[in-house]
Amino acid sequence: MHSAQELASQIEALTSLPTVYERVREQLESPTGSVFEVSRLVSADPALTARLLRLVNSAMYGYRGKVDNVAQAVQILGLQQVHDLVLAMSLHAVFAGIRPARLDMKRFWRDSVLCALASRTITRRSGRPGLERMLVTGLLADIGHLVMFQTTPLLADTARQSAVQTGEALHLAERRIVGCDFAEVGAALMDQWRVPGAFAGAIGTQTLPKLGGEHAGDAATLNLARAIVEADTLGESSAQTAGRVDPAVWKLLDIAPDAIAPIREEAELDLAAWLALFFPPRPH
Repeated sequence: MHSAQELASQIEALTSLPTVYERVREQLESPTGSVFEVSRLVSADPALTARLLRLVNSAMYGYRGKVDNVAQAVQILGLQQVHDLVLAMSLHAVFAGIRPARLDMKRFWRDSVLCALASRTITRRSGRPGLERMLVTGLLADIGHLVMFQTTPLLADTARQSAVQTGEALHLAERRIVGCDFAEVGAALMDQWRVPGAFAGAIGTQTLPKLGGEHAGDAATLNLARAIVEADTLGESSAQTAGRVDPAVWKLLDIAPDAIAPIREEAELDLAAWLALFFPPRPH
């Protein structure tokens, strides 16, 4: 049996977040953090600069080609949003060399982006703050599975197959077979990467949001977003999906179950555009 910290440590030994992210995070955490310094850090990375400008000029932000330099983008978005987006855009580079044989990576990232978009939409509809933070938290929500399928592929796959065959909740099958579940592993990785605590708090309690304390609302958002991703995978109706969501989730979010259909439609509508923004095709 394995602990979440053990599996996260194995991944951390293989890869780490880019230096530019580490320095942007330092600026965010520092009382003297400056927009100028963050602009300089991001500008020193041409690929990151191009992706950030493409994102700010996308339909999601509405500037439509009007933002042509990083300093302007950072002033518009602010340090917190730039931090969150640099974290999101770092993920693909971090895991580019990790391709677990038993995990469909194209599907994994597609589902992760759908979870991110659903999280963002849920946050807006529930009137809660932190749209971009929840977008990135949604993108990271399933990262524990990537760790598990890289470090303990046979056990992770056995748990997945067992859940499919018996109807047992996946995280319970993982705890029984692996010794920990994907949410615990994801939170452990966030802790080891030293990203802000809100990420680990939400990711670690997404399977049972009412235990999330101050992060319960974020955890409930992830719980509902993952249900939407599962509905997409299974091809089930929004009404079916709403029926299997824990009533406590609706209460924590203060939204009605019939909101799931428009949330799902909006997230799926934006999926292709956001996949291109976060994971642009590599040049041959």
